[in-house]
Amino acid sequence: MPRGENQAGLLGGGDAGRGAAEIAATPQAHFDKNSGFAITADQIDLATLHPEVAFDDGKTLPHQVIRRQLLAGCTFGLPRTHQAARMAVMENALYVVATPIGNMGDITLRALETLRGVDLVACEDTRHARHLLDHHGIKVPTLALHQHNENEAAEKLIRLLGEGKCLALISDAGTPGVSDPGARTVAAVRAAGFKVIPLPGPNAAIAAMSAAGLADARFLFVGFLPAKVGARRTAIAELAGVDAALVFYEAPHRVMETVAELVELLQPQREIVIARELTKMFEQIERMPLAAAPAWLAADANHQRGEFVLVVSAPPPREGMDAETERVLAALLNELPVKQAAKLAAEITGQPKNALYARALEMKDA
Repeated sequence: MPRGENQAGLLGGGDAGRGAAEIAATPQAHFDKNSGFAITADQIDLATLHPEVAFDDGKTLPHQVIRRQLLAGCTFGLPRTHQAARMAVMENALYVVATPIGNMGDITLRALETLRGVDLVACEDTRHARHLLDHHGIKVPTLALHQHNENEAAEKLIRLLGEGKCLALISDAGTPGVSDPGARTVAAVRAAGFKVIPLPGPNAAIAAMSAAGLADARFLFVGFLPAKVGARRTAIAELAGVDAALVFYEAPHRVMETVAELVELLQPQREIVIARELTKMFEQIERMPLAAAPAWLAADANHQRGEFVLVVSAPPPREGMDAETERVLAALLNELPVKQAAKLAAEITGQPKNALYARALEMKDA
């Protein structure tokens, strides 16, 4: 950009440009992150903070030129010299780095700083990782680490850590070790005595929950259900009594089957939030009664495309019988006759013995 050209556009234009003009015209208070006290703009030694704008041969630079130099050398108020110092301080550790689940702009500043500073990035797919790294101008070697080679790749990482290297672990999207490879690697690295440092960031389950609007007090992250029908149905049936919203991941080729089984095996009063292609161009988030979900998916072929997060609301409260009481009663029924189980459950939970006895009979007959 030519000298003297208005740089308000670099700050976003419009209000940002006006804000820059106001800052330039008025002494501002800046807070030193380490010392915690305020200093004003006219107390800053520009020659010390930014040698590149030091006065030469006693000449006085126009205020706007000095300001432009300061803006060019700072990111969110952090001078380049300070950024360089932070970049240099990398620990001999494995950094577990969350990466975008679709929108490339969702990567954090800390993640970019870390990926630039490590010696090697272990990744689920080197081609996918290279696309992300190249997009941000990061030139770091990569090593494939996926479900088929995780044990061997983890051994290589441990050897590199033993040589004093700084390493990062990423998956194709989201957070490593959460329905993605990485958990075994982290366990092996920790067992070998090396530090593991998590860098939080994008996560499909949390993104879906934040947009679901469910008022349930808790949720259970289930992830992917078993691929085989019998095992999947058993898993869903076991989850029916859990007093929490349920969060599933599902692939497009199985979503119709899975949703149909959720309708069949879970309580009909429950709601479902279908979130697909989160953060991507065709993102769609729909909330509806659970029973209406199969028809919604079938109404448009596009509704069955993409990666899915399914959030099912918690079961309705049972009159006079909460989930914990049900669990206690079921455990006792496995070992005792109905009458004894009901009596002992009443002593443990404080629930009425007659109600527990009636419920125990129902459970025995089911």
